[in-house]
Amino acid sequence: MERLPKIIPVNELKNTANILKMCNETDGPIVITKNGYGEAVIMSLKAYEEMMEKKRIADLVNPALEEIRNGAPLMSYEDFIKELKDKYGI
Repeated sequence: MERLPKIIPVNELKNTANILKMCNETDGPIVITKNGYGEAVIMSLKAYEEMMEKKRIADLVNPALEEIRNGAPLMSYEDFIKELKDKYGI
């Protein structure tokens, strides 16, 4: 289950060392609020890179899933590997 994001007011950004520590200790984003409304999001570089990698993989997989939903023919693993070998000489 996904945890709720940490929320802090914009005036807490003054303590940058504490914010960086919080980013590295938190798996997800930290929402910055101004006047009680979400204004920005910060996160650790590691969390950002993981999120971007998941997005990259989803961008590759989702079109194939859509093709399957639309009735594209499926092939066996063995046929897929054979096709790769024939095409790329692997």
